[in-house]
Amino acid sequence: MVLIENVGETLDPVLGPLLGRETIKKGRCIKIGDKECEYNPSFRLILHTKLANPHYQPELQAQCTLINFTVTRDGLEDQLLAAVVSMERPDLEKQKVRQGQGVDTRRKLFFL
Repeated sequence: MVLIENVGETLDPVLGPLLGRETIKKGRCIKIGDKECEYNPSFRLILHTKLANPHYQPELQAQCTLINFTVTRDGLEDQLLAAVVSMERPDLEKQKVRQGQGVDTRRKLFFL
């Protein structure tokens, strides 16, 4: 596993074959720049950015899984409210879970 931190909106083209998993020699090697390197199928590359709302090229987005770890005030309020309700009123929390399950069941039946 390799972590590259503080990535901007553009990446070095040398990483292209690695991002696309463009292996050679029956999947045993990958060409990075001028070198052929051994490739392990379980290899993971993690790209990290501090940009609030990065805009990556569609090709890069298609080759990667983008995860947004941005925390919003509304999201934190919802989580805190859920924690308080589950502590002070477990009966309401159980009712909320049952209602959510009912909605999921109705949604499944609707799309059948």
